[in-house]
Amino acid sequence: MNKLLSFPLTLIAAVTCLASCSAQDAPIDANGASSDSSGVSKSESEWREELPHMACFVLREKGTERAFTGDYWDHHEKGVYQCAGCGHALFDSDHKFESGTGWPSFFQPAEGASITEHEDDSWGMRRVEVLCSACGGHLGHVFEDGPRPTGLRYCINSAALKFEADSTRSEEIQGIRFD
Repeated sequence: MNKLLSFPLTLIAAVTCLASCSAQDAPIDANGASSDSSGVSKSESEWREELPHMACFVLREKGTERAFTGDYWDHHEKGVYQCAGCGHALFDSDHKFESGTGWPSFFQPAEGASITEHEDDSWGMRRVEVLCSACGGHLGHVFEDGPRPTGLRYCINSAALKFEADSTRSEEIQGIRFD
């Protein structure tokens, strides 16, 4: 891409990031609430009130946080990564690996996790977008350059996640067990 065009596109992306949260591609009902097949139904004002700005930008506007800035890219505690929008379990810490990309990376979703994937041709690239199937929130993208056993790299925005520590594993790591 021409360097003269690169700067305006970067500027547009930055301005979009600072804009208030707006509707995702979910259907809007007569009351102004977005809904998907899972039944999670919230208005855009409810999403804005409940989610921090960056989580709203990522989950509802399909944004991306800057690399190496999120809470979980270098996070090593044992537990489960959940959707920051609805609390749905998505990824297990046992499936996390260091990809060097600056975003949390996983080689597979947690057992029983329900994510949705679909083609994303935005920004002049062909990618596979990863969504939370419970609330329809944008999580990130999946690529075919991950480690064994799957060969996949789920590149997920920290802002789309919240972490639930596994107290049993934490106690075992510290050498303390409370049975």
